[in-house]
Formats: sequence, C-alpha cells, structure tokens
Amino acid sequence: MINKLPRWVEFGGFCLAFIAGSINSVGLLGFKHQAVSHLTGTSTFLSLEIASLNVTEVTHLLSLALSFLMGAVLSGFIVGNTALKLGRRYSFALFIESLFLFIAFLLLNNNSLHGYYFASAACGLQNALTSTYSGAVIRTTHVSGLFTDIGIMIGLRFRGQATDKRKIILYIILILGFIFGGIVGALSFKVFAFEAILLPCILSLAIAVGYWFYLRIKNS
Repeated sequence: MINKLPRWVEFGGFCLAFIAGSINSVGLLGFKHQAVSHLTGTSTFLSLEIASLNVTEVTHLLSLALSFLMGAVLSGFIVGNTALKLGRRYSFALFIESLFLFIAFLLLNNNSLHGYYFASAACGLQNALTSTYSGAVIRTTHVSGLFTDIGIMIGLRFRGQATDKRKIILYIILILGFIFGGIVGALSFKVFAFEAILLPCILSLAIAVGYWFYLRIKNS
C-alpha cells in the first residue's frame, strides 16, 4: 500500500517536480520555445513537421525525443529498477542529471540547440528514477497522468468506493511542485535568461548530496 511510503517521498517528489517545472519553463521561454520535460507536445509537433516535410525541424524534434529516451535508458542502467527503494543509486543518477543541466546551461547560453537535448535527457533520467511505488505511478516531469488519476479517484469516491487519500495527497504535492517550479523558472528567466537553469541544476545536485549523506547516516 502507498501508506507505507516514507515521509521523505513527498518532500523529494515535490523537489523533483519543482526541478522539472523550472526546466520546462526555461525551455518554453527560450529561443526555441521548446518543452523538454515531457514528449506529448513534442510528438505532436513532430507529426506536424513530418506532414510539412520540414527536415530541419523533424531532425530537431527527433533528437529531443531520443535524448529523453536516452536519459531514461541511463536511469535504468544506473538504478537497475523502476520501483522506489531506499539504498538504490539515486545519488549518482541525480548527480548525472545535475551535470546534464550544467552542460545544457553552457550550450543554451551560447545559443546552441544541443542544450535542449541535454535538458531533455536530464528530464528523461529523472522521470525514470521512481516510476512506481506500492501501486502508485510516480511521475515528476509531467502532470497529465497525475490529474487523470486524481480525477479517477474522485469519480470512484462519488460512486461510494474507497480511495487512497495518501495517494491523492502525493499527486497534489507533485502537481504543486511542478507548477511552483514553473513559476520560479519563468520569473528567473526574465531576470537571468538561460542562467535560470542553474537553479534546478544546483537543486538536483543538493538532493544528490543530501540523499548520499542520509544513507551514510542511516547505515552507520
């Protein structure tokens, strides 16, 4: 049951969703106006560009999608499982995410499209870190599924069926984290331009270090 989730999951989930929301805002406000934390819109744009035979944009959008996929592949290789469990190599994966975001900052700050690919890979890696836990699908880089699941649970409640309040609270926390991250990312971009991506970069690194110390203390 999801009620067995440790309390740090809500905090960690909020922080990760905040990171993704912030990254996505920077991508959308950047010179390419490109979402990077999920692939729904990207896939639609890809379809439109294929229909228009726009080879340049098709190549760009395919590269963006493949970068997200490669990030997820890397997460699977590093962590080794889709289920959230204390002790897995999340610190190393988050360190790699932070590195990708720093590279993205350097490239975007020099008007290079390749920065979007590294940002997308960082989001793919993050989204694959904690796919499931105790029957709950945990996504931190997009919110469509979260809204859908909340709607389903509310509908079940109207039918008089039991719902998992802890799961609803977790999903709401993830949604709020994504939205709040988007707000901060947008405000930061207005002032710092692509330097705004350093905030999620530093935060992911801080979480990696914090988690590493947490494990050291817990296992000592």
